[in-house]
Amino acid sequence: MALPSHIAAHSIPPHTLTRLAREWLTEDTPNFDLAGVCVGSQEVEARLLCKTPHSILAGSPFFTAVFAEVGCTVDWIYQEGAEIGPDAITLTAVVRGPARCLLLGERPALNCLARASGIATRCSKLQAMATAGGWHGEVAGTRKTTPGFRLVEKYAMLVGNVSMHRQDLSSMMMLKDNHIWASGSITQAVKAARSVCGFSSKIEVECRFIEEGREAARAGADIVMLDNFKTQELHAAAQALKEEFPALLIEASGGVTPENLAMYFSPHVDIISLGCITQGCPVVDFSLKVQKPVVQSSLQE
Repeated sequence: MALPSHIAAHSIPPHTLTRLAREWLTEDTPNFDLAGVCVGSQEVEARLLCKTPHSILAGSPFFTAVFAEVGCTVDWIYQEGAEIGPDAITLTAVVRGPARCLLLGERPALNCLARASGIATRCSKLQAMATAGGWHGEVAGTRKTTPGFRLVEKYAMLVGNVSMHRQDLSSMMMLKDNHIWASGSITQAVKAARSVCGFSSKIEVECRFIEEGREAARAGADIVMLDNFKTQELHAAAQALKEEFPALLIEASGGVTPENLAMYFSPHVDIISLGCITQGCPVVDFSLKVQKPVVQSSLQE
């Protein structure tokens, strides 16, 4: 069952938000804020505008955390996980605070929001395709994430209602081709993996042929990834493996795109993973516009 998108933010520990916000701000302003002398610390208001209609809003906790670190507040008009639009330009939030501080947070906050919302939007569309196709498996991301930005990108998958897959190498054990070749065989690799991860972690094995899938299943793998199979061969292999090993989970991966996703739907495929969820994913266009102060004029009689 999909997690309600507005609850996804509860999965991020507050201290993690604070740490990331400080790192991003330090990266962007490592010493002097030279432009800060131009604007000073007078209170200003800025409007967050979304210029990509029908986008899914994701990343608001990071956006808010960045501005909290510089003494600004954010009032959201749209809730996390909501679809923004359909207008060409949509007011999404209002940010208030000292001018120089607001401008310190502008770029790091927008970077997070644009990237996260782009990923969540793509994920939402992929999940809609699965639903429309009557497929009940899990669309999933991969570890093909931006260095230092994985938590944001994985969180965006959560908001977009797809599976995050494993978080890192310390999570679920995945034995890829290089692991197999270095170990000598699938059986040996799975045996060694099980001795380390015990009962608490699943073991997945990347397989190029159905024979490798059978070997992995017999060795005790929990998940078999059928990697870079042609779709017709994939469906046949998945069905055969399921008939022999009913408890085995089958993942399809390699060459899957939004355009051909529906070709991978099968009652025998449990997971379809796509690197394009993060790699080459379009961002959502947001801008933050400081409002000009209203100048009061008086008429002399």
